[in-house]
Amino acid sequence: MAERTVAEADSSQTEATMVEADKALGIEPEKRSAATSAKRALTSRFGSFVAILIAVLWTIPTFGLFITSFRPESDIKSSGWWNFFTNPNFTLDNYQTVLYGAKSQGDLASYFMNSLVITVPATVAPLLIATMAAYAFSVLKWRGRDTVFVIVFALQIVPLQMALIPLLRVFSGTEVSKMFPFLSIWVAHSIFALPLAIFLLHNFMAEVPHELVEAAQVDGAGHVTTFVRVMLPLMIPAIASFAIFQFLWVWNDLLVGLTFSGGQDLTQPLTARLASMAGSRGQDWHLLTAGAFVSMIIPLAVFMTLQRYFVRGLMAGSVKG
Repeated sequence: MAERTVAEADSSQTEATMVEADKALGIEPEKRSAATSAKRALTSRFGSFVAILIAVLWTIPTFGLFITSFRPESDIKSSGWWNFFTNPNFTLDNYQTVLYGAKSQGDLASYFMNSLVITVPATVAPLLIATMAAYAFSVLKWRGRDTVFVIVFALQIVPLQMALIPLLRVFSGTEVSKMFPFLSIWVAHSIFALPLAIFLLHNFMAEVPHELVEAAQVDGAGHVTTFVRVMLPLMIPAIASFAIFQFLWVWNDLLVGLTFSGGQDLTQPLTARLASMAGSRGQDWHLLTAGAFVSMIIPLAVFMTLQRYFVRGLMAGSVKG
């Protein structure tokens, strides 16, 4: 009973604090929005506890995978990763094998570079096109603009698999594909990223006050100057947010890379090598733990670098339609 009384007192004190905060902001208690209440509930002690619990449950399998990647093959195949704490055997043989071993076992170093060559252009290209298209849809006024935007938005529902064979027929056996072996993979990733990129960047750009554009035009700025000096600096959070999505999508992709690489080691991404690393009979599956962490290095670095823009850009690009 005493604990319930203390809890009720804390709840009343919290509610009183919220009311005082609303009054300080000029918000009547009865007019407090549902979004504000939800935000405060999520940032409460209970919300923080739930978030921490989810983070811990989400991290445990990754932690187990990390521990397993440093265990000897015999220990991996005979016991669970938690036995490491009672029988700590440590080795770097798994990483040495997957990075520099024979192609039948690893040799991820060359495939790692292939993934970089595929991912960077396939992330930059749709961003360049989408930022210009978003400016045209949100700032420029031209006939049929809204209709075209709806069509572009609707292209998101087109399944990726429907266009793989037509695209493959366009590029297969051509001189261009021989001169630029990664071109078909870049094009495939770029065109399927454009609808979502244009949608997110357009919504973000639509939130920019139109008075800024008008002020720039009054000062004599053309559309190129307005786009480069006014819009682009304001769009950095949205650009970074989509860049994270696109980079992770392309880096972790297997279907497109496997289809357009034609089974050639010269253009196969890292994921294709990981898929075949276990061996024809699954005898080398212990190497997948080390290979998985090798493949996670670059995505983690990209996310950590751009994460401060992630939430802001994502929320700004999903409010307006």
